[in-house]
Amino acid sequence: MRISARSRRRVAAALTTIATVATSMLVASPAEARSRVSPGSFTGYAFDQCVTQPQDVMDVWLTSSPYWAVGIYIAGDSRYCGDDKQTNLTPEWVATQLSYGWRLIPITVGPQASCATRYKDKVRIKADPTDDYAAAREQARAEAAETVRRAQLLGIPERTTLWYDIEHFDIGKIRCRDSALAFLSAWTTKLHELNYVSGVYSSASSGIKMLDEARRFSPGRYTMPDQLWVAEWVDAGGYRQPPTPEPPSLYSAYFDASAWEGKVMRQYRGGHDETYGGVTINIDTNYLHLGRGSVAPKEPHHCGVQIDFARYRRQWTGREGEQVTALQCLLRQKRLYHGRLHGIFTPRTERAVERFEASRGLVETGRMSPNRWGRLLTMGPTPLVKIGSASHAVRRVQRALNAVGDGGLEVTGVFDPATTAAVRAYQKARGLPADGVVALDTWTELTNGRIGRTKAVADTS
Repeated sequence: MRISARSRRRVAAALTTIATVATSMLVASPAEARSRVSPGSFTGYAFDQCVTQPQDVMDVWLTSSPYWAVGIYIAGDSRYCGDDKQTNLTPEWVATQLSYGWRLIPITVGPQASCATRYKDKVRIKADPTDDYAAAREQARAEAAETVRRAQLLGIPERTTLWYDIEHFDIGKIRCRDSALAFLSAWTTKLHELNYVSGVYSSASSGIKMLDEARRFSPGRYTMPDQLWVAEWVDAGGYRQPPTPEPPSLYSAYFDASAWEGKVMRQYRGGHDETYGGVTINIDTNYLHLGRGSVAPKEPHHCGVQIDFARYRRQWTGREGEQVTALQCLLRQKRLYHGRLHGIFTPRTERAVERFEASRGLVETGRMSPNRWGRLLTMGPTPLVKIGSASHAVRRVQRALNAVGDGGLEVTGVFDPATTAAVRAYQKARGLPADGVVALDTWTELTNGRIGRTKAVADTS
């Protein structure tokens, strides 16, 4: 990990953003953080790195990278980065990340398959078939219990997914394969007894293929993990930083991904450097689609009228239409307009617009321009949002970009690749770092209604 001298201003900006978010109570309280499960239902990106990063690095990546989830190695004698190297991994660190919205991916690297060619000096899964590999199952129960103990010491709450890392091995060797299956089955069963969710990390061509074949051909014999973390890398040249707008596929020739719908994350690129906010880390890159994925809360009523448009047009006295109706609704919700929602821009509507302008310290024109639309549509809390976020705040970002940016976004409340691309285009037009993250600097531009278009946009009036 490297932090350049030039990144200090970005570090300060990140801390300012986080402080602003905390002040506005948009991060979890300590009690909420302790009960927040990970990763939960989520669609987005994660990185994992051998050593847990210090807080200043996490803060910079929080506000400038596409990642909302991070892998942390918490247990197992086969970890390359054991307890002696995990000086940052403390209960305080865990609580801080959870409160800031990071999803944690706790990893255990314990006994490996008996025939694995790596980790030669480490403990192996016992391949004795006596009593249906009872020795391997006992190892797994002990490993699960120790992992839960460490998770609880760190403040990682129940119902969080705990991941077992079993590296590549030859699944054609029967005792090696069957003992690994027995081990992972017992690992899952024990985690369920202790009220945690079971995940297994392995290569697509070995551990994952083995588990899927057991699911298909030996149903009921083994307890399957709740989630799969599939290591299947693509050519690094095909994925430039930041992650491409179109995420990697979760399907594979090695297992039936449709049978694991909502239960798969994929590690699609191995160790490589990525830099955000001037901070460089060597990471593995992952894409997740777990549970229901990122799902926005239900849209509020909004007076029962449409307020979402691909482009917000200029409006003034005498204009008519559904955008005037939307304007009247939005002003009514701000208690600035008290008339009927009839879709006619009357003098009464004009006075309400003037009251809105006055409340924002603007010259009172009584007209709706893209600037005024942007200011109106972004009114509300301004939390950090980026790819994977799903909230009302995302809807406000999408509407604002349709007013002051290039427009054309579907307002879904889910920060998807299309929204990321639109944010980057807006940031580029405004001279901001084009990272696709809506942090304090981008919110400031949006809430001030500043125009940021990269192409000519028709505004039929």
